[in-house]
Amino acid sequence: MARNAEKAMTTLARWRAAKEVESGEKERRPYLASECHDLPKCEKFRLEIIREISKKVAQIQNAGLGEFRIRDLNDEINKLLREKRHWENQISSLGGPHYRRYGPKMFDAEGREVPGNRGYKYFGAAKDLPGVRELFEQDPPPPPRKTRAELMKDIDAEYYGYRDDEDGVLIPLEEKIERAALQKAVQEWREKMARDGRIINDDEEDDDEIYPLSGPAREAAEDAKARAAENDPLGLLAPRFTAHVPVPTQQDVQEALLRKRKLELLQKYAGDAN
Repeated sequence: MARNAEKAMTTLARWRAAKEVESGEKERRPYLASECHDLPKCEKFRLEIIREISKKVAQIQNAGLGEFRIRDLNDEINKLLREKRHWENQISSLGGPHYRRYGPKMFDAEGREVPGNRGYKYFGAAKDLPGVRELFEQDPPPPPRKTRAELMKDIDAEYYGYRDDEDGVLIPLEEKIERAALQKAVQEWREKMARDGRIINDDEEDDDEIYPLSGPAREAAEDAKARAAENDPLGLLAPRFTAHVPVPTQQDVQEALLRKRKLELLQKYAGDAN
């Protein structure tokens, strides 16, 4: 059985529609709504437009019609919507109900407007056409801006670099580079003195020990240097503080106290004998 749309397109159906228009049984809708001054006829033409819009909105839901057919249907629906608004304005001017102000907004929920292009709507499968889908994609919201209090919350002395020396890595590296620079300066000084004719012996460069260590103290110092070399073969972890005065051991202290005690006793008894 043929569908209603196919029945309406048959030759007999078109001939009967033309006869109805000629005989006046079916009045043709005026092109301009302002040409009709009869309120019941304006209501009738408005209902005709609503039926046509409903039929085309149902057709455009089929995504298999093809891109060009869907675009044509969407244009026809928007044209009918504009025509419906004209008839509603004419009805209001003739003293009829204000459909645009109080009436239900038909087809507004089904159609979707593109932001920035007010008035033209996309229905059904037209919303998924290439080039239309991208228009409805909204940009992600920008990240919220932090207030000045939130920005200043994490700012401390470390932010300004005042604690860079406390990480335990920077100072040893600086000391290592400083020793290398010192050795380079000494080497350049030696070469300059050699060019001037003054030869510097290695024995003269070694400073004499002002405070000579005893045998056990010297052995302890050498053992400490050996352990430091084993634990830090690359010399990266140099001591943070350098002692320029040799620190005596417990045995050195005891020997010094013993010598002092002997000297005091000697002075005491030698003075009494005199």
